[in-house]
Amino acid sequence: MYVIIFLQGFVFYGPVATLYRQARGLSMSEIFLIESILWVCMILLEVPWGFFSDRFGYKKTLIFVNVLFLISKIIFYISTSFVLFLIERILLSVVLSGLSGCDTALIYSSIEEDKAQRVFGIYNAFGTFGFLLASVLSSFIVSISLDYTALFTIFPYALAAILTLFLVEVNTDNKVKPKFKESFKQAFNDKSIIVFIFAIALTIEVFQSVTVFLNQPQYIKSGIDPKYFGIILAGIQVIRLFSVKSNYLSEKLGNCKAIIVLSFLVSLSCIVLIFTASPIMSVTTIVLISFSVAMISPIEMDIKNKTIKTSNRATILSIYSMVGSLIASVGNIVIGKTADYSLEMGFITCSIMSISAFLLMIIYHRLSKEKNNG
Repeated sequence: MYVIIFLQGFVFYGPVATLYRQARGLSMSEIFLIESILWVCMILLEVPWGFFSDRFGYKKTLIFVNVLFLISKIIFYISTSFVLFLIERILLSVVLSGLSGCDTALIYSSIEEDKAQRVFGIYNAFGTFGFLLASVLSSFIVSISLDYTALFTIFPYALAAILTLFLVEVNTDNKVKPKFKESFKQAFNDKSIIVFIFAIALTIEVFQSVTVFLNQPQYIKSGIDPKYFGIILAGIQVIRLFSVKSNYLSEKLGNCKAIIVLSFLVSLSCIVLIFTASPIMSVTTIVLISFSVAMISPIEMDIKNKTIKTSNRATILSIYSMVGSLIASVGNIVIGKTADYSLEMGFITCSIMSISAFLLMIIYHRLSKEKNNG
């Protein structure tokens, strides 16, 4: 799994994803509209995929979705219109909803519980390291051809799909066939988890919007040449590798307080981006957002997995992801519309969402304390 996610980090078009799409004829509002459709499709597919994984095995699910992942990259390369980019994103929604919960469920079921956060941190770091190498190489590839960034992405995804065949299945207790209704009850047995999911979903949507779509227009606004985008992204990925040490932060502050501090940093960075046109400040704040969310991710996985006490782990994780996707789809439309009006308005929207996430995490922390004291 470490090697697979490492290979799937090789998205050579990552540093110029927005420019690539714009060069193929998409506007910012069309880009965000396609992303919103992606989230809606994921909402519809999340729970069925989790249900399938728990019943038929995590390995079978991962083999199927990783083959589709490869196909989606091929379609992205040949896309020259709104329709083709939409088809690629719909296919990607099948992939991401299939992966969601299934990969972490397989890993969590393969290790000792007390090692979960450290293992998830390493897992994220491998994906980040792959993206780091791709970002460095992207700067050289872009200088030759923007199209090559999409073409060369296909090959590591082909190898990742092949390696999935060698995964070892875990015991998913599939003699007990979980029902949808029962899974939903189990997922939200602890009501405070809803607040937590809302907070994390808002934070991740802000991270996705800022680091994938709004960062490139911000760099251009700050006078940074596109040929340096790959180098900047590579530097950001180096910082994100510190996610492997997230367990040290949570050991010092506790899981909730660690996320609260990191959420505050995301909010502060978004506010700065509204006003700055400085290349140094632009890069620094985007680095800070990326670092904060990278540190949050293993802690989030640990919290979610520890709330699940039943065998239908992938189904419940998929339910959590479904709720998160619903929130993200709405947020994505709002950010896209405001960003079309102006880049500053896009960052204002991100600031409002990140501050809301920060406040929700404080509420979740208080609810958790009350539950533990009770």
